Amino acid sequence: MSDYGNTSDDTPEMITRREAVARVSAILGGAALIGGSALISGCRDDGSATKTAGSFTPFTPDEIAFLDEVADTILPTTSTPGAKAAKTGAFMALIVTDSYKVEEQKHFRDGMRALDERSQTANKVSFMQATPQQRLSLLEVLDGEQKAEADKRGEEEKKKKAETFMSDQRKEASTEAPQSNPAAAITADPPRHYFRMMKELALLGYFTSEIGATQALRYVESPGRYDPCVPYTPGEKSWASHA
Repeated sequence: MSDYGNTSDDTPEMITRREAVARVSAILGGAALIGGSALISGCRDDGSATKTAGSFTPFTPDEIAFLDEVADTILPTTSTPGAKAAKTGAFMALIVTDSYKVEEQKHFRDGMRALDERSQTANKVSFMQATPQQRLSLLEVLDGEQKAEADKRGEEEKKKKAETFMSDQRKEASTEAPQSNPAAAITADPPRHYFRMMKELALLGYFTSEIGATQALRYVESPGRYDPCVPYTPGEKSWASHA
């Protein structure tokens, strides 16, 4: 389990990275989590040709506080502590720094500025100065935009697969090697909406934190007794997973 205030290597993980990534991807409609492969393997892909030494400036305390407020607007305090209490902003900054490629890091950082500019436009104040209701209204608009973009991306991916299949069929039917790849021009994958990046990291960070797993969810430390069938009462909390 993540504990963003504790850097001890002796702290046990109570949920595997692979399970956490899979669960957040499912919550977000089955889309691949940005940086997910690096999260699962526990390392950063330094083989990217776009990486350059010193190209990423570490997040400042003010930026982490900003991410805390974004996450806490998504997952506010209710009967259980919210995302800020779980130090989700620090988790988000850590994952962007350690697991994202340079172009993804830039897109995320640009997204933070874009979100603040949207707050200035909509509310005449910065996001940090906005009221909780103003913040929520803005993030609801952004969430609608990222969902619409994700739907469009899904349709485009289906089209790509269909065109690739037809191209392969034509290649098999042809006796000559093709001069060009007709699908090459549409293989570029633009970055996902910046708010989707923030939302998925907020969910991942919160529900893998001690607060999220033991208070927002129900948690029983494993190993324990095997219960193949557990009675469920509608409205009860879901069970947290284990490592």
